[in-house]
Amino acid sequence: MAEITVQGLKKYFGDFAAVHDSSFRVHDGEFFVMLGPSGCGKTTTLRMIAGLELPSEGRILLDGEDVTWLRAARRDIAFVFQLFALYPHMNVRRNISFPLRMEHVKRAEIRRRVDEVADLLRIGHLLDKPVGGLSSGDRQRVALGRAIIRRAKAFLFDEPLGALDAEFRDLMREELRQLHDRIGATSVYVTHDQIEAMSMADRICVMERGKVLQVGTPMDIYNRPKTRFVAGFIGSPSMNFLPAGGGLPKGAEEIRVNGARLKMPRLREPLDAPEAEIGIRPEHIRLAQDGPLRGRVFAVEYTGASQLVTVDTPAGRLKVRAGNTQRIDEDETVGLTPDPRRIVVFDPRDERALDSGLFGEDGHE
Repeated sequence: MAEITVQGLKKYFGDFAAVHDSSFRVHDGEFFVMLGPSGCGKTTTLRMIAGLELPSEGRILLDGEDVTWLRAARRDIAFVFQLFALYPHMNVRRNISFPLRMEHVKRAEIRRRVDEVADLLRIGHLLDKPVGGLSSGDRQRVALGRAIIRRAKAFLFDEPLGALDAEFRDLMREELRQLHDRIGATSVYVTHDQIEAMSMADRICVMERGKVLQVGTPMDIYNRPKTRFVAGFIGSPSMNFLPAGGGLPKGAEEIRVNGARLKMPRLREPLDAPEAEIGIRPEHIRLAQDGPLRGRVFAVEYTGASQLVTVDTPAGRLKVRAGNTQRIDEDETVGLTPDPRRIVVFDPRDERALDSGLFGEDGHE
């Protein structure tokens, strides 16, 4: 397999910059997920890695070789699209074997490798069936089979589960990750679905407006977001944001939020700002009558393992994740206590998060 290195990648369509100076590295054998909203540049970046688009500036290295200007056919990369792009007039066996037949591989070798891939994907019983009668999940497996039969250096996936319903998507998410582990592939996977990213990735690259904002493990991205956008995009529901009234004078030991005094987290970088914003995730707020923040319960959603409580406070509407045995009524007045170790402070000048310094790369103290 191979390591993929992207250096200073830029892509312009006329005056529009789709990708801005992106740089990152995908390690050999890693499952690397590019995550972001529609239009953020993740698919354009993937297509440049594949050779389907040429960059305006920058370099792409595959296993140390500069492939920036090589045609897609010469990069030894397999691409799996969101739409399966199967050949409807061929059965499953011929769809899977198509890349090898184009390379004039011997029939015996084609037969052996098709059987090997079919066994890996558990579709051996479908080999002689037409693709038109297959379920969405089985068609996706056939598309995967056609990609992995080439034994390419790297596999690129452009939202391959986007067309599946929720049940098949959950199943294929598990199977894709297991398949990656079994074949030891280097995989780059594009999605806008944070659940896919968090559950499948070794590392995640978060993009927005053509820029790479943060690269890290799922736990690191969740616990230590580097920008306000990353903090708000990751998590369901997303992080709560509150204005820090009076700003954060240098050396401050408290944060004031609409009159309430919250303990100041230990910052790795001092901040002296007339305005600031803090972020806290719903599961890091405790409902307690003596809590420094007060509010009225707007709604309660029972989710089985927990309750999602929406609370209106003078500082804004907050989401709180509470235990499933706690009695909480709408219109009830409650107190809220944020965990000071989990508060993230954002510099209002550039929306950059100031690291509390309490958590390691894996998100643990």
